Amino acid sequence: MADEAYVVGIDFGTDSARTVIVDAHDGTIVSISVSNYPRWSTGLYCDASVNQFRQHPYDYLESMEVSVKSALKQAGKAVTNKIKGIAVDTTGSTPVLADGQGQPLALLPAFSENPNAMFMLWKDHTAVVEAELINELVGNWQPCDYLKYVGGLYSAEWFWAKALHIFNIDKAIEKTAVTLIEHCDWIPMVLTGISDINQIKRSRCAAGHKALWHKEFNGYPANDFLAKLHPSFPKLVSTFGTQTYTADQPFAIICRTWADKLGLANDVIVAVGAFDAHMGAVGGGIGPHSLLKVIGTSTCDMLVTPKPPAGESEIFVPGICGQVDGSIIPGMIGYEAGQSAFGDVYAWFKNILEWPLKEVLPSLAITDSVTQQTISDTLSKRILVDLEACAQSLDLQENTLVSIDWMNGRRTPDANHRLKGAICGISLGTDAPRIFKSLVEATAYGSRAITSRFKKAGVRIDDVIAIGGVATKSSFAMQVLADVLNLKVIVPSGEQSVALGAAMFAATAAGLYPCVEEAQKAMVCKKQTIYQPNVANINIYDKLYRKYEKMGTYIEQDYIDKS
Repeated sequence: MADEAYVVGIDFGTDSARTVIVDAHDGTIVSISVSNYPRWSTGLYCDASVNQFRQHPYDYLESMEVSVKSALKQAGKAVTNKIKGIAVDTTGSTPVLADGQGQPLALLPAFSENPNAMFMLWKDHTAVVEAELINELVGNWQPCDYLKYVGGLYSAEWFWAKALHIFNIDKAIEKTAVTLIEHCDWIPMVLTGISDINQIKRSRCAAGHKALWHKEFNGYPANDFLAKLHPSFPKLVSTFGTQTYTADQPFAIICRTWADKLGLANDVIVAVGAFDAHMGAVGGGIGPHSLLKVIGTSTCDMLVTPKPPAGESEIFVPGICGQVDGSIIPGMIGYEAGQSAFGDVYAWFKNILEWPLKEVLPSLAITDSVTQQTISDTLSKRILVDLEACAQSLDLQENTLVSIDWMNGRRTPDANHRLKGAICGISLGTDAPRIFKSLVEATAYGSRAITSRFKKAGVRIDDVIAIGGVATKSSFAMQVLADVLNLKVIVPSGEQSVALGAAMFAATAAGLYPCVEEAQKAMVCKKQTIYQPNVANINIYDKLYRKYEKMGTYIEQDYIDKS
């Protein structure tokens, strides 16, 4: 690549859109801009009490425009004129029901304020019952096992369960919907101006991991199966086509409307989309037999292995979120697992400790409201920092608290969003740092349950790469993770691995590199922090993990949300 060239990576997270402008030669990030979703930030269309989390399509469009324009302005005209490609990653499964032009129904006046017409965010768990119905139907369906490549269990977080839930509760939406589109497929459609749903290049990543697509099935599940779930499903799937595309492929050229709106040339290539964790895995430096954990509020755990030689069978891993040819690195098998809560577990405990700051402090007449707010804000920022410092100084003992990390249910292994968390071993001598330490250990035990499942199936794991907010901010959590897993944990120094991964796919789709591995080699962050397992802690954590397993078995059998 002799000429100067730049690419754009856009990461649509849970709370915001993040844009990076990247030098395609070496991965140097030229500029970054983040724009929060305006409606989401005020809590619109969500109801946490019933696990409903919806996002309006205008949030995505407005935040994308703001963040891209800002990043391009920072980069300057000389860089903007040399942009060659754009790639986007999104949360998932985050689908939306749409009309015959691929327009989300929430963009139609009749449904503009209807949450059922909006994107169903990955963490929306309103479809628990529908996921159970899918699992029951597949279990009794012959001769095809449609859950074969998604770990044997369908999740409430996924594509078909969410659509089934909406169709079951909203007949107007069911009657109007023509197709169902993942967020990562809709954004490239918008940027390229495509309004023919038959021209959508649907993401292999999204379709394979969440929508039950596989070449063995000649595409998606058969119409007779889908009709058993809902009579309208065959109509939806008829708009999908049978082909899917890896994220190194061009989706199309940017349309003039969005090129002019963003200030880009009208020959910029837009890549096929994919999920954030999958592109982030590439941006974080994943290679064969390295487990890459994207650690934030939850985790997505990614693993790639070479495809088996001709004549040998693929290794199947039960209870994960799927294994798909090309979902992470084209030409390799991409495995996905994850935890429904990681950083959210720590945030939950922090919120409990903040209760007097929010509910008691404002009622005290000892000082003025401005001072009260300053005290509240200062203490709130210090809570986790000081808890971590105290927890880190505690001795590791076999007879200690053991917690279960299922505060938001369990994603893998074996998805079950009815499960609840627990803390065991509390006494009158238990204090906040000890509880916090047990919660950090619980998230590491949840990670170990995943690595153990892979290893039991025969998939080798040599080390762990950790990216995301928790990975870069909490050395304590990363050391505990290394000790509990008895594996080296590598944390790349760059904080934009997900958006950087999108930029690598943009560079590949634009033809700047022959394959994403070459883009990764040139553009990945070379600096990293390495956490080696503390030999003195390994045996103790082995014993504590066995207690975690026993506690988990009890909770799964006798303490579960049956509502």
